Amino acid sequence: MRFCMVTTFYPPFSFGGDAIGVQRLSRALARRGHQITVVHDVDAYAALHEGPLPDPPEDDDGVRVIRLRSGLGTLGPLLVHQLGTRVLGRRRLRRLLSSGQFDVVNFHNPSLIGGPGILTWPRDAITVYTAHEHWLVCPTHVLWRSRRERCDRRHCIRCTLAYRRPPQLWRYTDLLPRALDRIDVVIALSEFSRDKHREFGLQREMVVLPTFLPARDAVPLLSGNRPHGRPYFLSAGRLELIKGLDDVIPVFRDLPGVDLVIAGEGDHGEQLRRVAAGSENVHFLGRLDPEALRDWFCHAVATLVPSVCYEAFANVVVESFREGTPIVARAVGPLPETVTTSGAGLLFSSPEELKSILARLLRNPAQREQLAAKARAAFQARWAEDVVIPRYLDLIRGAASRRGMVHLLAKPTSPTTGTVG
Repeated sequence: MRFCMVTTFYPPFSFGGDAIGVQRLSRALARRGHQITVVHDVDAYAALHEGPLPDPPEDDDGVRVIRLRSGLGTLGPLLVHQLGTRVLGRRRLRRLLSSGQFDVVNFHNPSLIGGPGILTWPRDAITVYTAHEHWLVCPTHVLWRSRRERCDRRHCIRCTLAYRRPPQLWRYTDLLPRALDRIDVVIALSEFSRDKHREFGLQREMVVLPTFLPARDAVPLLSGNRPHGRPYFLSAGRLELIKGLDDVIPVFRDLPGVDLVIAGEGDHGEQLRRVAAGSENVHFLGRLDPEALRDWFCHAVATLVPSVCYEAFANVVVESFREGTPIVARAVGPLPETVTTSGAGLLFSSPEELKSILARLLRNPAQREQLAAKARAAFQARWAEDVVIPRYLDLIRGAASRRGMVHLLAKPTSPTTGTVG
């Protein structure tokens, strides 16, 4: 099949795990013989990024990449944000999506590449929307009200102003519901996220399909060596307030025999370093390549996932489980769901509870190994590429069957390689 992935951000023009997830999906489909084109917006990345732009790779594992630039800097994404549709470069993107050259168009994060307005542009393709965040019901994507607390009811204009962003008046029209009516399949990454979308007013049916990673033996470790001399717990991801490390770092002052290792960078990094000042057992690694992180996952006592916000899904969980490392997670958002279904983690609700759990895991290596075995088993059963990709393709074939597009129902018989543009 011929796929087009439409997303605001795509590596290396990206910030977090969502764009990496789009890249993994694209590459996984390409390996299975599908033709993949990714369209993303460089201007949107430049508007939010300080410093020079990265150099894109010459090859993306058989994925064709189209990088949109208007030549007018931040004006393009600002107009999308305010009007809910693409203005600069509109003709090029609309012609691409409506040309009939794709069998499937999968929208990921369209917030600054075209908003809801572009969801209706594909004509003769199966259309999919994957909700990596809560943008469909939240202007700030994360349901973190006014930069200080989890959102339980709508105060969108006041909240958006707290983020120093102009309100999106198109959200008070029927633009988004009408656009979603044209989408064949809408995907949530967790049961929690599907329920949260419904709670905040989304009427459209969603199916749950989690993120994935290639199997452990499909991607060799860089070294397999232990990267740290002392026992340690690992935290990996962007350093933001909503990731919840502020009340975790002080816990390690009372655990001198173990280290906290933090991988990642972000706009909250300097504040976290101030919180950790004087704590010799807290270490900041900076941003690491995902594959370089695998050694750190492998040898950690557990991975800490202390997010205080309503994430759609925590990608770091799957990265940890693939390496057979359990998680210790805050009982917020989709994390209780993940721990319950996998049996591969422990939940905390307060710093005192977290301290008790960490000390117990250190004293009881057998419990840690039991959780590790469940992590490996849960990954293979629920989040391995060879489990999730067939489910994804079944969703598309189901939509094709409902629309009478019989030419999409056959499975590819041999792999092909796309070109990079």
